[in-house]
Amino acid sequence: MDLHPDYTIPGQTRIGHVHLKVSNLQRSLDFYCGLLGFQITTTYGKDAAFISAGGYHHHIGLNTWYSKDAPPAPGRSPGLFHTAILYPTRKDLAAILQRLHQHHYPLIGASDHGVSEALYLDDPDKNGVELYWDRPKEQWPAKPDGSLDMYTKPLDLKDLLNELNK
Repeated sequence: MDLHPDYTIPGQTRIGHVHLKVSNLQRSLDFYCGLLGFQITTTYGKDAAFISAGGYHHHIGLNTWYSKDAPPAPGRSPGLFHTAILYPTRKDLAAILQRLHQHHYPLIGASDHGVSEALYLDDPDKNGVELYWDRPKEQWPAKPDGSLDMYTKPLDLKDLLNELNK
């Protein structure tokens, strides 16, 4: 492979969507739309659906083309670690945390990363899902040399939920 170290991807580049293989389309729609609040933008028969937030064409594709009724992928194998869903504000993250609690949906983790606060859970097929918000860039922690100081500390969920009372 011929690498060009003088090339840098444009700073405005974003990851547009993720497309997940799922074992049961309806169960996945119940999770992503029914619980997390995404909206269906289109379906392809009984095998695939595209969902979004805010009317975008799709943020997540879900299909059973190669995975219908299959078990989850082994945890210790190559593949997707998690899909990260960025919420606009800390209050929005608190609202989804409250919704998860109301529906007794289990978290597998909750972390303060300095640059962001994140909730971790699994979808019905054991695909990792991160729900997070970014702190404003000017609040990101830095090391003495000026580089970014990301870390993983426990997230205070009670403090996050207090955001709903502000």
